[in-house]
Amino acid sequence: MLVKTLAAVAAGTVLVTNAFAQSAREIRGASPYVAIVNEPPPKLVLDATPLAAGLALGIVWIQYRVENVHIVPVFGSRAVNACPRIGHLHVHIDDLPWGWVEASDGNNTAGLPPGQHKLRVELVNAEHHMSLPVLVPRAR
Repeated sequence: MLVKTLAAVAAGTVLVTNAFAQSAREIRGASPYVAIVNEPPPKLVLDATPLAAGLALGIVWIQYRVENVHIVPVFGSRAVNACPRIGHLHVHIDDLPWGWVEASDGNNTAGLPPGQHKLRVELVNAEHHMSLPVLVPRAR
């Protein structure tokens, strides 16, 4: 009897969950197996305010997300025409002549000395050509 009740509850939970859930395509984006016709341009959305929990530890964590591009560690001319589009981020601090590549789909993390800093993040393709730069204003 208990097994039948649990099975009924589990089935009901699946039905309720599916009624409100988004599809895999809505969450993950396009399939890597089908070419996208007229693929929209890539977009980078960056939060201008670092996470307070990191600042308390002397670390700057800036959250970001991308649209119409997958952030992966794949480079070179043969990867430029991949569909769905792939790319990575170039991260620069305080107009220094160097920066670094962010090629994972996580958050940018940088340990910085206390004070105001300028962060520039560029969304680039597999050959490091920039799509659109995103500037984050100095924290107050």
